[in-house]
Amino acid sequence: MRDNLREDHHEFLEIYHFTPSEFEKSGPAWPIRIGYNEAKANYHIGPRTTPYHYLLVILDGRGTFHQAGQTYSLRPGDLFCLFPQVTHEYYTAADEPLRKIFFAFDGPGARSLLARLGLQEEQPHAAGAAVKEAVKLLWTFLDRSARGAGQSGERMTDLARLHYLHGVFDLLTASTAGTRQSGLRGESAWLQRGKEYLEMHYADGITVERAADYVGVERTHFSKRFRHTYGLPPVQYLQELKMKEARHLLEHTGYTLSEIAHSVGYPDLFSFSKAFKKWTGQPPKTYRMERMAAGGQEAEQRGTNASGHE
Repeated sequence: MRDNLREDHHEFLEIYHFTPSEFEKSGPAWPIRIGYNEAKANYHIGPRTTPYHYLLVILDGRGTFHQAGQTYSLRPGDLFCLFPQVTHEYYTAADEPLRKIFFAFDGPGARSLLARLGLQEEQPHAAGAAVKEAVKLLWTFLDRSARGAGQSGERMTDLARLHYLHGVFDLLTASTAGTRQSGLRGESAWLQRGKEYLEMHYADGITVERAADYVGVERTHFSKRFRHTYGLPPVQYLQELKMKEARHLLEHTGYTLSEIAHSVGYPDLFSFSKAFKKWTGQPPKTYRMERMAAGGQEAEQRGTNASGHE
């Protein structure tokens, strides 16, 4: 039995509370409390609600969980979650008392984190999803919280708390990767991830093949499904991203042509100029000069119109 457990009428409980910093609250989610409990034979919670999101991990024993009109059996290795203002109830089997570790968290991205595990109000239970690496990190989080308790404790920083929170979700998400990743399912999941990969890294010299590798599908299949879904092949979309940014830089900055070439993912000015002319019908230098001239004429016209109204 752990040293910091305190006994009440239906359980032995160890719990630590956190007050989030302004930095934590500027992010998507932050921890509120972490705890561990060992149920007595009469352990019964609810029906009740909670103001926060909870993720609970069954370490040992058996129990029953009720939420939204559904009933779930609790077994070692199971995850179940509680949602704010949603009535829930759970209790132990008297002959096999529950033992669990849990944490509460809050923030605008809390539900998105749970969705990465496939958990939502309509499906708040995941059987056998508590991988040992995540459970080990939860124990570390709990022990670190224990060391920070009391006036002479080793205080935990907000960065450390966020490290543990997101680390646990990272390990749990990795164990349920694939169709559940990012809360999406099937083909739409990897297509969206591939598109976002191109949008994020188009200036880094990436290829369509690298995008396909990133989402774990063959290049030809990726290109075919991308075109079917978005209306153009990914190589064309990649080029479009580069040219759109290049036009913006030519029109609104004083960067040299070489700087712009490197900024949109080309190794040299020659390859950039060739691609830009093929795309727009003009070399980048000509494109910039014409836009500058057009901008000057517009400014002059605005000045003339203003004078005419005086």
